[in-house]
Amino acid sequence: MAATTLFELVSPERLFFSQPVEMVVVPGTEGDFAAMPGHMPTIATVRPGVIVIFEDGKPKERIFVAGGFAELTETACTVLAEEAELVSDLSLPEAEARLAAAAEAYADVAAAPEADKAVIEAELAVATAMVSAANGETGYH
Repeated sequence: MAATTLFELVSPERLFFSQPVEMVVVPGTEGDFAAMPGHMPTIATVRPGVIVIFEDGKPKERIFVAGGFAELTETACTVLAEEAELVSDLSLPEAEARLAAAAEAYADVAAAPEADKAVIEAELAVATAMVSAANGETGYH
């Protein structure tokens, strides 16, 4: 049996995932990173994208996240996600509608108050990543 690391994914609603895994690839803001047993302790920000969980050297599960934070230790990887959903449960029409609404809001971003601009830009990034994930563009095939 391969060595494992505990992977936990927590969303505001619930503990989404908690079990030992061989490897998990997380979409970091500085690039994707892999968490495996013995990983150097790290804290990283997570960008909107897909977390890929590996078993027997192959992708086993894909989970869309809307961003958040990750803490890695030698024995665990914990991701605190703003939003999480299995890629297999994503609806492409719903993701496209979310992207259309975000693009419409972004078209008026210049007129928005400064505090709202970051929120609008973040929602556009999340919606874009969600459409990509719903289209199967999740990497690590």
